[in-house]
Amino acid sequence: MEQGRERGTPDTGPDGPEGPAHRPAGRTRRGLLALLVAAAVAVPLAGAARPQAPAPPPAQVPPPAVAGLDATYAAHRANAAEAARTAADHGYRKRATAERRIARGQLLHFDGRGAGLVTEVLGDLAHADRVAVLVPGSDTGIDTYGRFRATALALHQRLTREAPTGVRTAVVAWLGYETPGTLSPSVTTTGRAEEAAPELRTFIGDVRAVAAPRARVSLLCHSYGSVVCARAAAGLDVDDLVFLGSPGTGADTAAGLRTRARVWAARGADDWVEHVPHLDAGLFGTTVGFGADPVSEEYGARVFAAGDGGHSDYFAPGSPSLANLTRIVLGDTQEVTR
Repeated sequence: MEQGRERGTPDTGPDGPEGPAHRPAGRTRRGLLALLVAAAVAVPLAGAARPQAPAPPPAQVPPPAVAGLDATYAAHRANAAEAARTAADHGYRKRATAERRIARGQLLHFDGRGAGLVTEVLGDLAHADRVAVLVPGSDTGIDTYGRFRATALALHQRLTREAPTGVRTAVVAWLGYETPGTLSPSVTTTGRAEEAAPELRTFIGDVRAVAAPRARVSLLCHSYGSVVCARAAAGLDVDDLVFLGSPGTGADTAAGLRTRARVWAARGADDWVEHVPHLDAGLFGTTVGFGADPVSEEYGARVFAAGDGGHSDYFAPGSPSLANLTRIVLGDTQEVTR
């Protein structure tokens, strides 16, 4: 996996044991790689502030298969409304406005503490035959949730319009992990993804428990979200695993994800993530960088057309990428344009 290193054990070079003269060069190389990855990922976007608005703890509700969807939605809506009142009382007007909007949705989870966590359903999950779960990338929280929801809404509208008669669809916006800040060191490592992966596995199990029997479930993962999905992929009960604008997944190949799902990847022609170095290296006890490029031939994913869009355009109405994502979710995989 660690393509940024030369082959051999950590203390062995290609021609034998490393002497003292070689070690500084190795450390320098890894340091430069870390800086290169950090710069490539961080520079194109401005970091979002992460206000610590006061909020009540999340509602304690059994899994939706036990509590029922209506009871789950109601409990988390009430919690989001309470969080909005608390934020407003303490002068956090922007946060309060965002939380009031969120409180109108079908919420499978809400936690207003810190940057915030939200899981919202668009459509009738209990009767859906086709379910898309969206996983966002960096700098996504309650204050920026509107733009993430907009991607889910664009997909939901197109699915509703194009689904064959009798096929019911649902889209789930899963902001179920603390995303890294774009300008933070954590955005260049797999740490946040490793923490998030168990939560995503549990959530997919919950979706399977409440959706229609044998529903087709597609996991659509954007940017750093692709690292989260890759960490959760082994044995995950999904039919499609889609990487959008991915800086890498931490796996050398699609086969290395150990998933039964079809693995897809796309990158828009104007996506800055193309310039991220597809390398990884051990540094200070962690791994910096995400390895192989998911749209490369060597990776082995099914690469589909995403048009001329940039890093935030994969769900843009009328785009080739949204058309192909719709086909993937509906199971019309032979119609996906490459």
